[in-house]
Amino acid sequence: NSVYIQPSKWVCELWKPAEKFVPIKILPFPVEIKKFKPNNKKRTKVFIYFKYRMEKELNFIKSFLQNKNIEFRIFDYNKKYPQDEYIKYLQESKYGIWLGAHESQGFALEEALSINVPLLVWNVKYMSQEVRSNYKDIFSTTIPYFDKSCGEYFYKESEFLSKYTEFINKLNTYRPRNFILNNLNVKQCADKLQNLIYEL
Repeated sequence: NSVYIQPSKWVCELWKPAEKFVPIKILPFPVEIKKFKPNNKKRTKVFIYFKYRMEKELNFIKSFLQNKNIEFRIFDYNKKYPQDEYIKYLQESKYGIWLGAHESQGFALEEALSINVPLLVWNVKYMSQEVRSNYKDIFSTTIPYFDKSCGEYFYKESEFLSKYTEFINKLNTYRPRNFILNNLNVKQCADKLQNLIYEL
């Protein structure tokens, strides 16, 4: 009468061989939508979020924005920053560019979406794309919870310009907070947990 929970589909697939011992089920954690919410501030800022990816990829994005005279801030996962500072910056951001490795759920990313910040994500296909890791080429993703209402994503440097152009042209059409409200609110996640308990 036990299950082994994982926060997203791709991680459940990774643990599939263990199902001969215990069932594996998807159970995401909810986003704190009351804490991570937009305000009425004018949105003029841009940020890059950087986590466990190659410096040359970061430098590519930095150079692109600098050549367009776009000011930006980098939130580096390895260089800790106050959460309140992150929230304040997100509330003033018109968009973000996300350069991260694989995520089983991706809370920092979901918190940005909850504050209604559209994201352009340089996605991964394999766990081995995490720098200084010993992972094999196991399928993964940076965005296990994401759809077209949240922004755009791409996989290769050569795809960046076309995706960035598309993203900017559609910037005012994205509604990322609605995605979080409709998929990762407390009640939905609690209901999923309750259903798992009832199924035991």
